[in-house]
Formats: sequence, C-alpha cells, structure tokens
Amino acid sequence: MRSGGRWQEVSERGTVLGMVIVVTIARLLGRRAAGLIIRCIAAWYVLFAPGVRRSSRDYLRRVRGRASLADVYRHVFTFAQVVADRLFMVRGDFRPFQITCHGEEHLRSLARRGRGALLLLAHLGSFEILRALSRERGLPVNVLGYFQNARRLNAVLRRLDPTVDANLIEIRPHDPSFVFEVEDRIARGEMVGTMGDRVGYDGKATRVPFLGAESRFPTGPYLLAAALRCPVYLAFGMYRAPDRYDLFCEPFAESVAVPRGPARDAALQALAARYAARVEHYCRSYPDAWFNFYDFWSAA
Repeated sequence: MRSGGRWQEVSERGTVLGMVIVVTIARLLGRRAAGLIIRCIAAWYVLFAPGVRRSSRDYLRRVRGRASLADVYRHVFTFAQVVADRLFMVRGDFRPFQITCHGEEHLRSLARRGRGALLLLAHLGSFEILRALSRERGLPVNVLGYFQNARRLNAVLRRLDPTVDANLIEIRPHDPSFVFEVEDRIARGEMVGTMGDRVGYDGKATRVPFLGAESRFPTGPYLLAAALRCPVYLAFGMYRAPDRYDLFCEPFAESVAVPRGPARDAALQALAARYAARVEHYCRSYPDAWFNFYDFWSAA
C-alpha cells in the first residue's frame, strides 16, 4: 500500500513473512480464517498510517459524500482482501469466489481472428483475476507496468506459481526496449494490459475531470496504442464483499490515431477524459474498490 506524494516514491510496506502467514492460514483454514488476520492488518493501517487514512478520506468524500473512520476502515480492508485473494488466484483456485463476466465475447472475437489488443486497466478491484482467469480460459493476458514497488508481494506470488513472471512486462524508465516485448505479444494475438490511472516516470500526462475535480492522467497508453495500431479495450475486475468479482470488458477504440502538431495535446486529453469518465462510473458503482492510496488529486 502506498501513501503520500508520487506513488513511485513510496516503498512497499509489509514483509514476505507476514504474507506467507496469510497464505499458510488461507491454505490450512480457508479464506474466511485468513480474513481475520486481514482485518487486523487493515485496522493497523487505519490507525498508524496517516497518509493512507488521509488519501482514503479524500477519495471517499468525493465518491460517497462522506468519510467516517468506519468508511475508511472498510475501504482499506477491501484493498487488503483483494490483495490476499491474489494468493488464491495465482494458483488458479477460484472456488472461494462468485465470478460474473461481462464482455468476454470481445476477447473471444479477437482470439478467433488472431488479433491482439491493448487493455486499459486501473487500480480498481483486481487485475490479478483478469490475468488468472484469462489464462484458465485460454485468453492470455500480459501485464505491463512498474513492479519495483511490489517486489515482496511478487516474491510471494512467485513461490506459489514460479511461472507468474512469464506474463509480466516490466517498464524500464531508461530502457524503452520493453515496447518491443509488447509489440511481439500483441503480434502473437495476445492481450497486454496496462494501467491508465497513474502517471509514470516519464511524466507524460494531461489534466482531465475526475470525481469533481481535475487530476493528472497518463497519456503514455494512448501513444503506445497509436504506435502499435491495435484495438484498445477497457478491462476491470471489480470486487464486492464478501466474495464477488464482476469482470468487465468493453471496447474503447478500434485504433488510436494521435495527430501531430497543435491538435496532439487535445486528442490525448480527449482520450484520457473518456477513460477517466469510465473509471469514475465504476468507482461510483463499486465505491470501496479504488486503490490509489496517495494524494491523487494534487500529485505532481
């Protein structure tokens, strides 16, 4: 979990040992028993992580119109539960969950035509269920992102499934060769998901309306889509307590064209605004499932 200013600058909290304890309890006694430990973890963050508490309140006031301590606790607990659920999903164990899919036909259609696509994700609910379930159903989804802030969690996931890194593509700020990895996987007819709600190290961003105020959203995903000339879809794995995941996939653009010259900035802003509007829709539908625990509206 992150708190404070720029999200990249905040180190991952927690230890591998703590995560292993949760995994062990979940394996031996089930998800419900592990939930008792998770509740304690969530309470610790609410009491002793003021940055997390502050960012949660800021978001909840915008989406709910209120932000009591109980609201903050439920928000943080939802995040902790979703993280813990990844430990089941990475092993392909979906038995504890009720899963509903909306829009899977879009990915099926792409697979039949042998076409790859870029999926715009967000820190909403669980991207792990999208990746894990897609593998189960023969629709491979790779995830492009910065993973330095999640080294410990990824170490635990690697213990559960040594092949987990095969579907990760690391963004290396000073080495753009990762773009060729993305291009290769899309050319093979695979999906590549990337987050569209956090500005990366390159700082490429635009300001668009989101939950009642302007905030910075990255433009990199649209520049990447334009370079790859591939279809773009939105994909979100939304969580609702106690065990429900609703997966959504919806078309965003058959292709992205970014003009040169003076119209370029306006085109990128329009794309980011469309994306932000859809994220806001899902935030209002699943208000506890937004997991950006840093100063989102004033982040540099």
